Amino acid sequence: MPGAVGACAALPPPAAELQSMMFSLGDARRPLHETAVLVEDVVHTQLINLLQQAAEVSQLRGARVISAEDLLFLMRKDKKKLRRLLKYMFFRDYKSKIVKGIDEDDLLEDKMSGSNNANKRQKIAQDFLNSIDQTGELLAMFEEDEIDEVKQERMERAERQTRIMDSAQYAEFCESRQLSFSKKASKFRDWLDCSSMEIKPNVVTMEILAYLAYETVAQLVDLALLVRQDMVTKAGDPFSHAISATFIQYHSSAEGSCMKSYPDSPENTPPPTPTAPSSGSQHSGKTTSGPLGNGSAGQDSAKTKQRKRKKSTAACGVEAHSDAIQPCHIREAVRRYGHKIGPLSPFTVRNNRVIKSYIYNLKEF
Repeated sequence: MPGAVGACAALPPPAAELQSMMFSLGDARRPLHETAVLVEDVVHTQLINLLQQAAEVSQLRGARVISAEDLLFLMRKDKKKLRRLLKYMFFRDYKSKIVKGIDEDDLLEDKMSGSNNANKRQKIAQDFLNSIDQTGELLAMFEEDEIDEVKQERMERAERQTRIMDSAQYAEFCESRQLSFSKKASKFRDWLDCSSMEIKPNVVTMEILAYLAYETVAQLVDLALLVRQDMVTKAGDPFSHAISATFIQYHSSAEGSCMKSYPDSPENTPPPTPTAPSSGSQHSGKTTSGPLGNGSAGQDSAKTKQRKRKKSTAACGVEAHSDAIQPCHIREAVRRYGHKIGPLSPFTVRNNRVIKSYIYNLKEF
């Protein structure tokens, strides 16, 4: 047991690396540690459940290891995610060929000739989908070249996010985008506790699991940004709930709070409304002109302004910190993802208790 605890404690991405992933996917520059821990827990739970289901499928096939076919079988009904996974497997083959030193001309010739020996992962996926596909819609995904709307939205959001960055922030952003779960394969395997499983996953399966782990983090960030957008809707804007997460203006609330924290600035305050002169106003004018000739009073006013600046700076820091995704955003995103929407959603098993109480109340009448 101590060894298992130590294996689970060594997470594949430490908290800092997971926070960097979230930053590259749309979160604030310094994501909250509590949010990263919650995201890690959700990703770990999802992968463990996926591994258990894949192990059951592998047992039904009579296989000794969990292979890529088992994961493809579990994802066969989600066409968009399956298409994205197939593209990932193709690019993994492409990357391995480049590392081995094969020229691009040879790659194009292999693709045109239909050689499956050069495409190991793609061949595995194509052969398996061919064996279970009876309508041809699964095999058609190899030939389709549709634009991935989710990927496109993430790219547009990243472009908007980098508009307000300087060179140092952009360098940090580029380094964060290169992080993945697959770079530390041994720690990732220990994190999933694969050594305790009777049927263990092979190398290709671990690559797919690492990819799915990163996609889970990305989807959590996508949904959390939408939740946060719903929570900060503008009053009187009927279309605020329909704004996509792509068009989120990063750090706009922090900049707005910093602008509001300087009420004494003539650029930020409108000119005063002229009023009739009175004795009270004349007296106040005399008192305000006093500090100009009094050194001690001038120092007091300078100290007061300095305190105001410190308070405003602290307020801006708190506001910028609040721009990060909160744990409540992640929980609400998970709740919305599991909530079924449709004409028959009130009649699902989840709402059986409500339906029974409703029928019981009808009988009383």
